[in-house]
Amino acid sequence: MNSQYNYQYSGNVPPEAAAGAFALAGGVFILVMVFVLILYVVMAISLMKIAKRTGTENAWFAWIPILNLILMLQIAKRPMWWLIFFLVPILNIAGIVMQFIIWVDIAKRLGKTAVFGVLAALIPIIFMPYLAFSGSDKAPAQPVQ
Repeated sequence: MNSQYNYQYSGNVPPEAAAGAFALAGGVFILVMVFVLILYVVMAISLMKIAKRTGTENAWFAWIPILNLILMLQIAKRPMWWLIFFLVPILNIAGIVMQFIIWVDIAKRLGKTAVFGVLAALIPIIFMPYLAFSGSDKAPAQPVQ
């Protein structure tokens, strides 16, 4: 039995069609990259604003990928060893649950209910800016008469 592969591709795709497919793929790639960049900027600005509202130092950590996890732990007042759950490959499955816990703590620190923390973990493009730029849901203290 002959084990050689002897298929001849004829290459019947016109060069114009190949160029069009390449241009389409390039356009989709650029569109996706612009969307990702906008998402990153909105989330970094929101996290930075949340850090300033809670009085957390080094709000600029929001712009650097691993430091923003540290900043979120600082805002939520959780221990730094929780960072292991985000960086170790097998443990990062637990990091998904930790993300919800962290965002619930952040929402509570901002005077919101736990629901907004869960929503911030699920749909960050909408609820991170909401947490960052909205006021507290807690009623102001009534003055003693």
